[in-house]
Amino acid sequence: MAARLLRHRSARRGERGGRATGRRWRSSAIFQHHNLPGTILDRQTHFGATRITLHMLLLLLLLLSAPASNSEDAFASSAAIRAAIARPDALPAAAQDMVARLYEAEGYRPLWSGGDGRHARQALQLLQEAHAHGLEPSAYRLAAVPGQPDDPAAHGAAVDVALSGAVLQLLSHLHFGRAPPEPAALPAAEQGPDYDPVEQLRRALVQDGVAQLANDAAPRVALYWRVKKTLAEYRTLASLAGQWPPISALPHGGKLIVGRPYAGIPPVRQRLILLGDLPGADAAADDAVYSAALAQAIRRFQSRHGLDANGELGASTMAALAVSPAHRVRQLILTLERLRWLPAVRRGRIVAVNIPAFRLWAFDSAHPGQAEPLEMRVIVGAAARTPTPLFVGQMRYLEFNPYWNVPRSIERKEILPRLARDPAYLKNNAMELVSAGGKILAAGTADSMAALRAGTARVRQRPGPRNVLGAVKFAMPNPMNIYLHATSARELFDKERRDLSHGCIRVERPAELAEFVLADTAQWDSESVREAMQPGPTRTVRLGSAVPVVLFYATAVTDRRGRPLFANDIYRLDQALARALHMQ
Repeated sequence: MAARLLRHRSARRGERGGRATGRRWRSSAIFQHHNLPGTILDRQTHFGATRITLHMLLLLLLLLSAPASNSEDAFASSAAIRAAIARPDALPAAAQDMVARLYEAEGYRPLWSGGDGRHARQALQLLQEAHAHGLEPSAYRLAAVPGQPDDPAAHGAAVDVALSGAVLQLLSHLHFGRAPPEPAALPAAEQGPDYDPVEQLRRALVQDGVAQLANDAAPRVALYWRVKKTLAEYRTLASLAGQWPPISALPHGGKLIVGRPYAGIPPVRQRLILLGDLPGADAAADDAVYSAALAQAIRRFQSRHGLDANGELGASTMAALAVSPAHRVRQLILTLERLRWLPAVRRGRIVAVNIPAFRLWAFDSAHPGQAEPLEMRVIVGAAARTPTPLFVGQMRYLEFNPYWNVPRSIERKEILPRLARDPAYLKNNAMELVSAGGKILAAGTADSMAALRAGTARVRQRPGPRNVLGAVKFAMPNPMNIYLHATSARELFDKERRDLSHGCIRVERPAELAEFVLADTAQWDSESVREAMQPGPTRTVRLGSAVPVVLFYATAVTDRRGRPLFANDIYRLDQALARALHMQ
């Protein structure tokens, strides 16, 4: 992406980009040498929001230049370390308990002043590279080190404790996230071993593993690392692209015709080149012509942004083209944060639904290279009324030809008002009234209607072509009664915006999803699944082992081919998270 930018920007911007690249190279090269002043100088010029003061520079020089043989005498006795920990302004509140546990376990000895200072330099590099994970290095309060300038022992202890606190806080943020998770009702049923930043740091100091701490703390999910790479690319795009002016709507007044010139095409072409949707070989065409290559580039862009890939420059496509790289950077940072919230799930088959993208993926994490993930469109809960909750459930059984047991909230808000207008509504929609004991009641009588209003009777819809759950329901028991299912209203999958349900998730290709989750059961194949989905009695099939279903929210992800995929913030959760992370 950076190469595309440099080819298509002015020489002045190209030179500026070259200087930025030079700074990045110096950053990586300096940290490979024991050259502390160079490291500090680079910290002052790279990632401009972060600065290390001269006072901090002197403290770090004092820390890293101490000979190993007398480090305890030069810096901190046990009492000095205890005093540094006890200072109320020494550490962020979130790190205080971790730091106290760390030094208690280590006998209140200094941890960073021995040897040649390699571990301390590696720790500083970890803090600098927090930026690559979408975290802000300035959040780790190295510059706020207390102590008296004329007291080397207090200085040394303060530096040691502050560096430990910063590293522990970074590890905690990388593994658990900075902000409290968005509403998530259920954890995964199977969790991995607990992650403890204190124990991880202790082990790394003994085993010379400080440089690997960040990688070990970050989520071990392939999507996380793909998004992290895309974040770096879009940061480069944001820094080198300069201003991102709006693109005016094309004045063609109708459908674009391939081969014709249009006044508004050149800025669209240039933007697609920068975003990588129009390859360089196709970029040399006449700037103003709506060519076949340009139409294909528009379709690629539309596909990446969840739009109807028709090659037309409608309002939705123009709006997506107008979104700046800086905004995309923010979306990617928010995705990295949300991925840190996800609980660990066992390796094996997983179903993941990205709510704002209206997409489902099903894959086997134990064998990632064996097959392409199953991907399909979904319909999710309506943003204004019934948003789909975010959680990790466990799919345990399937129901072929299911009944739809209408939730009480829908009975009150929709069924009862419709019955008041049309007493034949239940009959016309293949519905029936059922008593608490399971007895079918006569619809339309005063007693049955009174029972329905009182909640002692309920409505269910019989299996069949009109059933809203379609031919199969994927059950994952949870208090919110959320599940995946087929649908009789298949035309809704053609809509661009598909938050249309009461909260459950309608899947586009239910037969293929059923084959996927039943793959470990010998008697099920594509033919038997399709046979079970034919009209007939309800049939419940329990899975040999539960399949985790991850319902998550990300307006920016990166697919296996490395394509950045963006979606609209339909539930407005990005705004709230950005405020929680102080990004606004």
